[in-house]
Amino acid sequence: MQVSAIAVTPFSQKLPAPFLKNKISVLQINLGKICNLACAHCHVEASPSRTEELNPEICRQLIEIIERFPQIRTVDLTGGAPEMLYGFRDLVKAARSHNKEAIARSNLTIYFERGYKDIPEFFAENQVRVVASLPCYLEDNVDKMRGKGVFDRSIQALQWLNRLGYGTDSHLVLDLVYNPPLPTSNQFTLAPNQQSLELAYKEHLQQHFGIVFNNLFTITNLPIGRSKFHLKHRKLETEYSHFLETHFNLATLDHLMCRNQLSVDYLGNIYDCDFNQMESLSARSHNGEFFTVAKILELGNLDIINNIQTDIYCYGCTAGSGSSCSGALL
Repeated sequence: MQVSAIAVTPFSQKLPAPFLKNKISVLQINLGKICNLACAHCHVEASPSRTEELNPEICRQLIEIIERFPQIRTVDLTGGAPEMLYGFRDLVKAARSHNKEAIARSNLTIYFERGYKDIPEFFAENQVRVVASLPCYLEDNVDKMRGKGVFDRSIQALQWLNRLGYGTDSHLVLDLVYNPPLPTSNQFTLAPNQQSLELAYKEHLQQHFGIVFNNLFTITNLPIGRSKFHLKHRKLETEYSHFLETHFNLATLDHLMCRNQLSVDYLGNIYDCDFNQMESLSARSHNGEFFTVAKILELGNLDIINNIQTDIYCYGCTAGSGSSCSGALL
């Protein structure tokens, strides 16, 4: 008897009403794919061999958007390693000079690379909120996911940030990000309870390394980028997507980051979120028109997108307590 294939319901069919944007308050910019690491779970597929990055003209346009639109409260810079990429410092300074929160999504190890050793001081001087990847508080798990020696350098970087006041000064916020290990069988699990795991992180890092930080964010591995390749290689992609679907939580929809965010790639194209960006699912108008930063400046309006584009991997953001760039949603 033949076993029927698992079917995953299109995400749009789970939605009880049109999935609409709210007023935009977050500008997330992916500056490119260059990175000093090549992490196993990276949805961007960044690495030292990539060459894609922002150019001066798109950077100028982004700075103009930051300056022209007071409704933007947060400028969220990611990559790759954003610190390595063109325009990073100029975008931070533009955001801070207009009293907007500047977030740097850091892999921590970049501080030890030639040419970037002043980054922690630059962060502190500009009161940049650092959101740092540390997918576990145990060395073996981190090194398996991100490369040998990454845990030790991450610990040294966190201690460096602490010496500058991060984690204790209210103006210097340091957050850590947990990613679950990539599954090797169909015994899938969601991320642990964020509050409980944060307590465990804080206790372990304080006790063993004297490290303090503000918040822990738990983020689900979505089936895109290298995570997708990993799942496909083990013939787990459809099963994993079905697992996420079975944990779909309607209550997460109002809190999803795509509701109030524009995501911009290094070419200046606009997406609803960073995950759609990596899957080339562009934001668009009701008549199918794609948007760019140049188009936003021409129209003089950030709120030009009505319906949010969705796909199967959106179940990753809506499973259980939900997942976003700021961790669990509920």
